[in-house]
Amino acid sequence: MISYVKGLITYKNPTFIVVEAGGIGYRINISLNTYTQIEKAEQVKILTHFHVKEDSQTLYGFAEAAERSLFRHLISVSGIGPSTAQTLLSSMTPEEARAAIIGENVAAFKSVKGIGPKTAKRVILDLKDKLIKDGGDIPLVVTASGNTLREEALSALLALQVNKVQAQKVLTKILKEQPGLTKVEDLIRLALRQLN
Repeated sequence: MISYVKGLITYKNPTFIVVEAGGIGYRINISLNTYTQIEKAEQVKILTHFHVKEDSQTLYGFAEAAERSLFRHLISVSGIGPSTAQTLLSSMTPEEARAAIIGENVAAFKSVKGIGPKTAKRVILDLKDKLIKDGGDIPLVVTASGNTLREEALSALLALQVNKVQAQKVLTKILKEQPGLTKVEDLIRLALRQLN
């Protein structure tokens, strides 16, 4: 198992990064929360979860141990795969997800693509006690994004398997309603909530 990758970030977008370590470029899928924290970084030590399936081997990366722990809890639930867990951690902050599970807030999961009411109830049932036992807060550092806000948001939504036409419509609508929006992660979260 690969526990972390430390090296130079050679490519970065809101859904994955490429980290060069020991002459090898590792493609690592990330959530918006991790992207927010490493957005300005050139070098990184990113915690990882190595997921192996019959037809693929995928690395998922996390800026903090608490988010990786929540991701691992989520994928332990029947019906939640790594992609859905990553979408959840991009639609909500880890604090919001934790609060929704502990507070048994099924409605909070409505914004997450791939999680319906039944799956949300299963997540709450399976994880509530584990999360209460784990405890702890997950700090979130927010930084400003570049000027390619719409393009980055669209790229991230497409990587999360959102329909391109729908994504473009929603992004246009949000940017028209909220012209002061400067953070790509906020734009993607708002879009994911409206796309359900």
